[in-house]
Amino acid sequence: MTFTRLLGLTAALFLATSAAAHELKVGTLDIIHPNIPQPAANAMAAGGYLAISNDGPAADRLIGVRASFAEEASIHESKTDAEGVTSMSPVDAIEIPPGDTAVLERGGYHIMFMGLSQPLKEGDMVPVTLIFEKAGEVTVDFMVDPANVDADHSQHMMPMPSEGSGG
Repeated sequence: MTFTRLLGLTAALFLATSAAAHELKVGTLDIIHPNIPQPAANAMAAGGYLAISNDGPAADRLIGVRASFAEEASIHESKTDAEGVTSMSPVDAIEIPPGDTAVLERGGYHIMFMGLSQPLKEGDMVPVTLIFEKAGEVTVDFMVDPANVDADHSQHMMPMPSEGSGG
């Protein structure tokens, strides 16, 4: 096991807050504890987190996401600049190298569910379709974990399109 893989798996364990962790194996990919911290009752958006380990010999990429409980679901990245200003913007894909783990967590890559059509309550399991370049479409249940003020993206505003961005 590579050091990078070990670090990724260790980080994935931290994704499993007090709720029981769950995972799914799809081909060479392990999808570890897909979860959504419970948003406020009137929230219109929520963040989704998970880890994806790749045991295969070739890279794969997470290229999209769909969820029936949200008008829009997309992959985002949060970044903090040298002045301490954090911004969030959509990304086209997340690379999952062979023998490595991609961790989607607060403050980095994550999934945004916008335009929530139903309340998400602690303990709920909600289906989300992850779209991979090679593994194809995989539907997994995201667990709604206890609310966590630090991880709550429910009040996050839509990012403004940046100059020259394609969408």
